[in-house]
Amino acid sequence: MIQAGLTGGFASGKSFVSRRFEDLGCHVVRADELGHRVLQRDGEAYASVVALFGPRILDAEGRIDRKRLGGEVFDSPERLEQLNTIVHPIVIRLEEEFLCRVETHDPTGIGIVEAAILVETGSYKRFDKLILVACTPEQQLERAMKRGAYTRSEVLARLSRQMPVEEKRRYADYVIDTSGTEEKTVEQTNEVYRSLRSLER
Repeated sequence: MIQAGLTGGFASGKSFVSRRFEDLGCHVVRADELGHRVLQRDGEAYASVVALFGPRILDAEGRIDRKRLGGEVFDSPERLEQLNTIVHPIVIRLEEEFLCRVETHDPTGIGIVEAAILVETGSYKRFDKLILVACTPEQQLERAMKRGAYTRSEVLARLSRQMPVEEKRRYADYVIDTSGTEEKTVEQTNEVYRSLRSLER
């Protein structure tokens, strides 16, 4: 089985590309979704995160409010590192378990882990190939604003804390440029898929 990492900056088009890979028959797991799961009340990270940050990050039902949690780490690299130390090992283990299940049931398949910070954490080394999704910072800002979940200043602050895409390019085996039309992005994704398939032979 081929194992690939799929990464890119905030609002760069990772989800669109990963859905196309799924359409092509690849097995995709998303680190962000796993992160949501482990922070739920029955999740493995819930108790430790609440113990670290206190009840102020909880909503009225006792669930972790991700916006409040984000506010706790927004301007504090130390607190963010403490959070990551709890959450990341669990998420990585769940990713590995997913890939093991894929290999058992589809040994000639392609397993893909979609995650935003594979390069920053060094996790890209776990994979046979690294796929980078990239567009211009202006497009990232525009796309993020369309989602309506963040203010302009919040998006700019988030982008400023991420590794520049040009630096990430040095680690990538493939780059899918999402700055053009959806059709062009699909064409590039198809090309990467064919290349990954050829590796198995």
